[in-house]
Amino acid sequence: MRKVLLLILLQMPFSTLVAQKVMTPELLMQTARVSPLGISKDGNNVVYKISTPAIEGNRLDTRFYSQPILSGAAVEISDYQPLLHDKSISPDGKYTVYFQQVKTEQITGNDYYPALKLSKVQIYDGLNYRHWDKWNMGFRNHVFYKKNEKRSNPIDIMEGENFDSPQMPFGGDEDFLWSPNGKSILYVSKKKAGTDYATSTNTDIYEYNLETKETINRTEGNMGYDTQPAFSPQGHLTYLQMKRDGYEADKNDIIVDFMGVKMNLTAQWDGTVDSFKWSEDGKKIYFLAAVDGTKQLFEVNFPGKSRIAVHVNQLTDGYFDVNAIVGFAKGKVIVSRTDMNHASEIYSYDLKKKSWNQISNANKDMYDGMAMSKTEKRYVTTTDGKKMLVWVILPPNFDANKKYPTLLYCQGGPQSALTQFYSFRWNFQVMAAQGYIIVAPNRRGMPGHGVEWNEAISKDWGGQVMDDYLSAIDDVSKEKYVDKDRLGAVGASYGGYSVFYLAGIHNNRFKTFIAHDGVFNLKSMYGTTEEVFFSNWDSGGNYWDKNNAIAQKTFMKFDPSNLVDKWNTPILIYQGGTDFRVPIGQGQEAFQAAQLMGIKSRFVYFPEENHWVLKPQNALVWQAEYFRWLKETL
Repeated sequence: MRKVLLLILLQMPFSTLVAQKVMTPELLMQTARVSPLGISKDGNNVVYKISTPAIEGNRLDTRFYSQPILSGAAVEISDYQPLLHDKSISPDGKYTVYFQQVKTEQITGNDYYPALKLSKVQIYDGLNYRHWDKWNMGFRNHVFYKKNEKRSNPIDIMEGENFDSPQMPFGGDEDFLWSPNGKSILYVSKKKAGTDYATSTNTDIYEYNLETKETINRTEGNMGYDTQPAFSPQGHLTYLQMKRDGYEADKNDIIVDFMGVKMNLTAQWDGTVDSFKWSEDGKKIYFLAAVDGTKQLFEVNFPGKSRIAVHVNQLTDGYFDVNAIVGFAKGKVIVSRTDMNHASEIYSYDLKKKSWNQISNANKDMYDGMAMSKTEKRYVTTTDGKKMLVWVILPPNFDANKKYPTLLYCQGGPQSALTQFYSFRWNFQVMAAQGYIIVAPNRRGMPGHGVEWNEAISKDWGGQVMDDYLSAIDDVSKEKYVDKDRLGAVGASYGGYSVFYLAGIHNNRFKTFIAHDGVFNLKSMYGTTEEVFFSNWDSGGNYWDKNNAIAQKTFMKFDPSNLVDKWNTPILIYQGGTDFRVPIGQGQEAFQAAQLMGIKSRFVYFPEENHWVLKPQNALVWQAEYFRWLKETL
C-alpha cells in the first residue's frame, strides 16, 4: 500500500512535495472525522466518535471518546451508550423502540415462483423500484417496540403497511421518538406508493397510541415535508415543515403544536432552517441556517400564551460553519464546526460572553506547521444588477505577483448552500495547496441569501445562474494574479450539469472541464432518476406535455446535450455505477459525445460508488485522477 501511495504522490504537482507542509490527498485521507454523539447524563462531558480511513482495509475505523466540556483530555471509551440518555427507552423505562426491515411485497422471481430458486429476476408494477443506490427488493423499514422484560414479543406499529419509517434512503432514529408521557410513539413516514411516492415529498408525522393501537396523523393538511419531530421541555410537539408538495428545497420552518394551534415561529424570517434544538427552559429554540456564505447559530423565542412578538436573532458570525447542535451544558451550546481549512471539531459557545472554546482537537498534529490557504469574501455584480457573494480561495504562501491557474467551482444541489464546509472529496484546501485558485460563487439557487434568491434557479437551470457563474469568473479574472489562459470549471451533480452546459456557451474562457455525476440529457434523466418530484419541480413538468410551455423550454433550451456541437474543450467525466439519482447513462452519453466529437476526454467509472465516493481507496484514485487531468490540460 505504501508503494501505491508513493505512486499517487508522484502524480501530484511539485508544490505538494516542497519542504513546507501543505494539505495533500494522502493527508486528507488521514484526517480524523469527528462526529458528536451527545452530552453525558451528568452534563460534564461531550461524547463523540472519530472515524479515520483505513486505506489497506478500504474502510473507516471508528473509535469513541468522552471529553470534559470545561477542560481536560479526551478519554477513549469502549461503549458510549451508558453515558448518554438513551432516547429509545420509554420515559417510564418499560419499553424500547427500534426499527427493522420487514418484507412487505413480492418482487423477485423466487417470490412469485418459489420452485425457481436460482432465478435472478425482479418484477415491478410501479415506480419506486429503486432509490438512491438500492433496488427495491420488497423490504420496508418499520418501527417496533417491546417490553423490557425477557421473552416479550415485539410489536410492529406499522404492521401490514408498505411504507418506510425511518425514511429512505438516509433516515435513522431521528425519525421516531417517545411522547413525553410514554403512552405513544411518533414517527415520520411518506405513506404513498408507486408513482405517488416518486412524485411527492409529502411526509407526515404519525402518532401511535400503545393502549388503543390506533394511529393518527399529527401533520395532516400540510402537503410538503414534515420532519425532525421533537418535544419541548413542556411537551409541545415541534418539527420542521415545508409547505409545497414536490418541492424538496422549499423554505423550512419551525412549527410548534401549542394547545392544538400550529405556530410557525420562522414564517416572517427570510431564510430556511437546517436543524433545531429547544433550550433547557423551553423559552427559546436554537437553530442552524445558512446565511451569507456560512452556516450560523440562531435563536427564536417561543411566546406561548403571551402576546410577545416572535424574534429571530443570529447569534454567531464568522468564516466558519456551525454544523450540528449537540446540546447544552455549563451555560454553553455545544456544537460542531468547520471551515474550509479545518475538518469538523467540537466547540462550546458561551451564550452570555459570546465566546468560543474548542473542545476536541483530533487533527492538531496534522494541522500544526501546515501552510493554510487563504479564504476571501468577494461581492460581484451580476448581469441583472444583484450583489452575489463569491468565495475566493488562494493557495498557501500566496504571492500576488505570480499568476495562478484558476478553477470555477460549480456547487451541486442545485439548492444547497455553498458555505465554509469541509469536503473529503471537493476539498478546497487540497486544491489550493496544489497551486490553484478556486472561485466559488453563491450563484442563484442557494440558501443563505433570502428565499427569493434560493428559488430563482427552479425552472431556470440554464438561465441566469449561468450568467452568475460567468460573472464570477470574469470578475476574479481581472486580478493580475489570475492566469486567464489557464481557467477550468469543475463540479458535481447540478455542478456537473453546470460544467456540461458551460462547455457549450463559455466562448473559450475555459481550457478544461471536470464533471462528476452530472446531468447531461434532461430527457433521459427524467426517464431514469428515482425521485421524480425533483425533475417535475425543477423542469416544470414532463417533456411530452407539448402544452406546458415551461417544461418545453426547459427540455429544449436548458439541455446540455443540445449544445454538444459547440463543445471544443477537454473534459474529464466521473460516474458512479450505483448512482440512481443521476444514473450512469448521463456520464456515458457525455463521454461518448465528447469522444465522437474528437475532444480529449476521459471517463472514470466507479462501479461500486453511488452519487458520492465513499470507499477510501476509490477516493484516493478520484483525487489522483483529478490532479492528473489538471496537470495534463491546465
